[in-house]
Amino acid sequence: MTEEPLTARGAATYRRMIEVATREFAEHGIAGARVERIVAGARTNKAQLYAYFGSKEGLFDAIFFGSLERIVNVAPIDATDLADWAVRLYDEYLRSPDLIRLATWARLERRPAGHLVDDPDRLDDVKLRAIAEAQTAGLVRTGDPFDLMALVIAMSMAWSPVSNVYAATADEPAELHERRRALLRDSVRRAVAPD
Repeated sequence: MTEEPLTARGAATYRRMIEVATREFAEHGIAGARVERIVAGARTNKAQLYAYFGSKEGLFDAIFFGSLERIVNVAPIDATDLADWAVRLYDEYLRSPDLIRLATWARLERRPAGHLVDDPDRLDDVKLRAIAEAQTAGLVRTGDPFDLMALVIAMSMAWSPVSNVYAATADEPAELHERRRALLRDSVRRAVAPD
């Protein structure tokens, strides 16, 4: 379990560890990440890291679950406009490509099948409820709300850092992103349109 720092200096060290470790895990995965590189980059020591996070895995969990909470807050679902939600997810993947990389490492190294996290840690209740309500209102096609959510998320990831076709970056021309957003918006609208 994460022990929160009590002083301003401790909080600054904690933030540096999170920042450096996020990059380290995103680039190298859980097994490939090195505590030595993390503490050197964060200008701290192993004892401090272990005091705050317990282990390298505890540090990954703190970062990974924090990133899951962040995406829920930054791009909250609007089930009455799943196409807009998909575009906002696309934009967030451009701004924070580490989010997708962390999830991919969790999938590769921890959960090759099934849900990415244990049921108590899943943050999709609000999304599933919103989709079900939109279905009841006749705004979204029938089907399992989880499957519809998974479809929209997958479509939003078409150009993400884990795409098996093409990984976009925020450095590409704005008009290229606008074309992709328009295609994504139209495709999601068609995919989730009422029966």
